[in-house]
Amino acid sequence: MTEPACILDGHFDLAESPVWSVAEQALWFVDINTPALHRYDPASGAHRHWPMPAAIGCIAFASDGELIAALRDGLYRLDLEQGRHNRLASAPYDTQLMRFNDGRCDRQGRFWVGTITDDRQPHGALYRFDGTRFIEAGLPGAIATSNGLAWSPDGRILYHADTPAMQVQAYDYDIATATLSNRRLFLDLRGSGERPDGATVDSAGNYWLALYGAGKVVQFSPAGERLREIHLPVKAPTMPCFGGPDLRTLFITTARQKHTAEELEKMPLAGGIFSIGVDIPGLPEAPFISA
Repeated sequence: MTEPACILDGHFDLAESPVWSVAEQALWFVDINTPALHRYDPASGAHRHWPMPAAIGCIAFASDGELIAALRDGLYRLDLEQGRHNRLASAPYDTQLMRFNDGRCDRQGRFWVGTITDDRQPHGALYRFDGTRFIEAGLPGAIATSNGLAWSPDGRILYHADTPAMQVQAYDYDIATATLSNRRLFLDLRGSGERPDGATVDSAGNYWLALYGAGKVVQFSPAGERLREIHLPVKAPTMPCFGGPDLRTLFITTARQKHTAEELEKMPLAGGIFSIGVDIPGLPEAPFISA
C-alpha cells in the first residue's frame, strides 16, 4: 500500500485547517501558533505565507473567492492583495481565556466554528455565524477542545468531537434551520487512547479523522467501522482534507508543538504537510455565504 509522502517539510508548529482551492488547484492551511496563513501549490512546489496578527484557528473560502479567517478576537474577511483584515464579527467569548479552533462551512455555506480554552478546561462551545453575530449551538455538556467538525454528503448529519473526551458525536442537522437534534455517540475512542482532531468526509460518506498523538488518520464508515488506517512517520496529525484534480489526494497537516528534542530527532518531519492517494474522492468545500 502506498505510504504518505511529506510534500512540504515546513516545520510548522501547529499546521491546521487545510482547505483545497479547486479554482487555484492549491492547498491553503494555517499555522495557528506562528501565526500565519499558508498557500502551497503541489504542481510547482511554490509556497507563500502571510503573517497574521493573532492566533488563526481556521479558514474558509467565501463565494467570491476571498478567504475568511477565525482569529482569536473575531471572524475576518482577508484581502491579501491589499493586506487588509476586515472584521465581520467579534469573538463571542473572553479572548484572554480561549480562541477559535476547528471550523468550516456547512453544505449551505453557513460558517461554524468551535473554541479551545487555553487551560484545556471545559468552558468552550460550538458556534454558527449568522452573517452578523455568532449563535451558540447549545450542545449538551461542556467543551474543552472543539474538533472533528464535518457534514455528511447530503448535509443532514453533523459530526463533532471534544478532543479530551476522546469521543465523536453525531447529530441530525436540519439544513433549513441549521439546528441540531438526536445526539448520539458515533465513535468512542477512550479505550484506545486516541485523541480525535480534525476530520473530513468523502463522497461516499466515510469520516476521515486525524488522531493526534497516535500518528495516524483513520477512515470510518458511516456506521463507525474502521475501514483504513494511514500511518504517518510523525505522531501529531491534525486534520485531513481532499484535493488534487480529481479530489483523490488526501492532504494531512501535522504539528511540531510540544515535542521533545528526542522526539524531533526520531521524527524530523514533524510539522510537515503530507499527502497520499485514496480510492474514493472527496467533496469540494462549500463556500461561505454571508447571508
